Amino acid sequence: MPELNVFNDSSDKKITKGVLVTAVFRGDDKDASEVSLDELERLLETAGGKCVARMTQIKSAPDPGTYIGSGKIKELAELCKNNDATLVVFDTELSPSQIRNIENEVNDGDSDIFVMDRNMLILDIFALHAKTGEGKLQVELALLKYTTPRLTGKGLQLSRQGGGIGTRGPGESKLESDRRHIKRRMDALEDELELLEKNRTVQRKQRDKSGLYKIAISGYTNAGKSTFLNYMTGAGILAENKLFATLDPTTRKFELPSGNEILLTDTVGFIRNLPHQLIKAFRSTLEEVMYSDAVMVMIDASEPECHNQLAVTEGLLEELGASGKPILYVYNKCDVETDLMPKVKQDAGENNVFFISSVTGEGIDGLVARIEELVNDGKTDETFLFPHNDQSMASVLYKNAVIADTEYLAEGVRFRATVDAKTKGMLAKYIVK
Repeated sequence: MPELNVFNDSSDKKITKGVLVTAVFRGDDKDASEVSLDELERLLETAGGKCVARMTQIKSAPDPGTYIGSGKIKELAELCKNNDATLVVFDTELSPSQIRNIENEVNDGDSDIFVMDRNMLILDIFALHAKTGEGKLQVELALLKYTTPRLTGKGLQLSRQGGGIGTRGPGESKLESDRRHIKRRMDALEDELELLEKNRTVQRKQRDKSGLYKIAISGYTNAGKSTFLNYMTGAGILAENKLFATLDPTTRKFELPSGNEILLTDTVGFIRNLPHQLIKAFRSTLEEVMYSDAVMVMIDASEPECHNQLAVTEGLLEELGASGKPILYVYNKCDVETDLMPKVKQDAGENNVFFISSVTGEGIDGLVARIEELVNDGKTDETFLFPHNDQSMASVLYKNAVIADTEYLAEGVRFRATVDAKTKGMLAKYIVK
């Protein structure tokens, strides 16, 4: 399982001190850059590091060599020295040559400062939190695809194996041998993931045969998706106040007040500028959203940036091809006292919008009632009788309905089933009046 980890050396448990760097270019929103830096700081903390300083450069355009320019690089080197920082994280995607140039500039004879970009940090967190076999394979593939072109940088030689950010990796035995071995490893990972994806497809088909209504819980990272699933179903999955605490999808049954059962699936959280390598590697996992009957978008109502986070989520749902499904907008964490709540409620609208707390249960009854409406929308209980010489049509019923009872009679096979309007129309001549 490869990792980048340059953070905590497991031998002394010291927290890596990091300097965060961003740049504001012509036409950029400076306030938005500060918000993005705040998120980068949370990412750093999630990975096990600590922000000791932040730097913002204002330029007309990115410097091709060092991104922020030679003058600012000297300030950065001094900032690292004054704060005993051993890590620099840029709030952007850096090219391999930029990483190499920046590391050469900020390191003198005695220092050993590691330079990474935002994508590397997110990948490192995914490597830290991946628990299942499939999750680990997905992260390893994404890491190899992203880091292989960047192996020329001092920090990314990856011979410095340790227990923290930037050294959570395969190390010398896998990455420093040569690039052909890496290519073979990536091919092997893709073959393994393809097999797992086929198995996941079989599992989806089995769930489809059950006829149960499927809702995917999506949303920005740390919106409370896992806490909600635990509250509803007692799933017992990890729910922490950390970014990307959940990477592997978890599906649980939930019984509605009517007695109908549905499937709720917790999915990996989104974040702005999610690395393309992760979207591709986790596609089979993210497809849980695509194959659902409805999507529940979880939003952290206590987060000042909740509306921007919602926009990111909606953009990714559209990219995944899931934006045309029924969507429930669920503002979570309403038990957290904040002055933002009145404005959040004012701006949220009214169509399929719910305010809940996954800790206290506030507002969940109204959400469950709406889910019940979605599940029963257009469905009716009908009795069908298929003659013995026309049993092939019964396959349509098995595929599209929830069968409650089957009875074999002299004139044919009788089914009692819950069907939608489309299936009812297709099999209208078999309905027993």
